[in-house]
Amino acid sequence: METNLSGSSQNTSVSVLMINSQGIMLSVLGNDYFVSYNRVPWLRNARISSALNVRMAGRNAIEWPDLDVDLEIESLKHPERYPLVMKNSPLDVL
Repeated sequence: METNLSGSSQNTSVSVLMINSQGIMLSVLGNDYFVSYNRVPWLRNARISSALNVRMAGRNAIEWPDLDVDLEIESLKHPERYPLVMKNSPLDVL
């Protein structure tokens, strides 16, 4: 699925190019990025239809509304600057 902010310009769109057992290849604003399930584990067990339903969330982010997952485009360009950190909530059962 491809989503455009305005018109059919590739510079304002996001689309899923490929899904495999390791992650998802995206085209975002004319650049291709591989999103590993290790970095975004919420996509690992997603239904294909939900993974394909990706769209721009403003000019600096993308989102999967069915999965409640948002990513800044900068995190795709420089994943080393955005380590995945999960903190336990007091409500979590250990």
